[in-house]
Amino acid sequence: MVIINAKINTCDGGKIIEHGFIEIKDGRITGVGEGAYSGAEAEVFDAAGRLVTPGFIDSHCHIGIWESGLDFEGDDTNEMTDPSTPHIRAIDAINPLDRAFTEALKYGITAVSVGPGSANPVAGQVCVLHTYGGYLDRMILKAPSAMKFALGENPKKVYNGKESAPITRMAIAAVIREQLMKAKRYQQDLQKSKEDEDTDPPEFDMKCEALLPVLERRIKAHFHAHRADDICTAIRIAKEFNLDAVIIHCTEGHLVPEALLDGGCIASVGPIISDRTKPELRNQERYNAAKLTEAGVPVAFNTDALVFPIDLLAASAKIAVLAGLPWQQALESLTIRSAEAAGVADEIGSVTVGKRADLLVFSRDPIDLLVKPDAVFVDGICMN
Repeated sequence: MVIINAKINTCDGGKIIEHGFIEIKDGRITGVGEGAYSGAEAEVFDAAGRLVTPGFIDSHCHIGIWESGLDFEGDDTNEMTDPSTPHIRAIDAINPLDRAFTEALKYGITAVSVGPGSANPVAGQVCVLHTYGGYLDRMILKAPSAMKFALGENPKKVYNGKESAPITRMAIAAVIREQLMKAKRYQQDLQKSKEDEDTDPPEFDMKCEALLPVLERRIKAHFHAHRADDICTAIRIAKEFNLDAVIIHCTEGHLVPEALLDGGCIASVGPIISDRTKPELRNQERYNAAKLTEAGVPVAFNTDALVFPIDLLAASAKIAVLAGLPWQQALESLTIRSAEAAGVADEIGSVTVGKRADLLVFSRDPIDLLVKPDAVFVDGICMN
């Protein structure tokens, strides 16, 4: 398969090809070039007069694990029986037949980062999925891809209602820190047992096992945080344990951009189209993404679906543009920055040789309200 006569916004270092081609073999991009295609590929998609971009990525949502149109029967988002549940996996609760996957794909969202909710300080394992694939195990791009942690109002409210710890921000941070300390000690004891045949390995601990990839920076640490003080607590904990951190929502990030820069964190901003429905959102501003980008903080986008409809991801980017975010940065926030936040930038997020051929073809500006691509490619297969 080769896409020809295309304007290609690669989202790879800002490179734009005004007239070029993309060659695809076995679901991967094998060539990207300017001018006419001179190869022997027989299957051709003519994108004359149209724009090709990478597939869009929602860097944080709950589709499939919190099913559209259902009450408790389809809500498996939060295991509210224990404030520390690193061993639970979103992938074990996702229904790939949830209609939200189809709606996402129609509007160019080819991949989603799906995780547990924010009821627990240590919430569980996140996964990244294609929005098409037939059944879940074929849709997986990376699992686990991140560990979800949560700070602030949500765990406070849940455990205050249970009249059990943690009910303060101090205790929420302590739960996270204690579990990470246990996992770090477990990691050290495992290493000692490998190096010294006279040392027995520690007793198996599933919670600690689940945290090893986070401590080893093989997967991201996703911190749910709205308020500036919670953002700074997340950064503090990430520094203590050398975690590869992403701040999910980052609502008051515009108040502390220097802290995010100092922590080397990505901000996954969203949902943007929402009201100030709880105290933590009182400083929500639509210019958040613009201010963070201007300060040099990498910004990804999320819908937090089903909190907000997933098919309005690009509309969220449009609002950020109207609030001052440059158009190119908005496109990159939908693609390569969201891939980085989700921990899959080596696989998707840009039109780059070697990456999966998740591509969109547009005959109009893709960053707007309810714009459907003319064509959607997932692993090089045209979905239209």
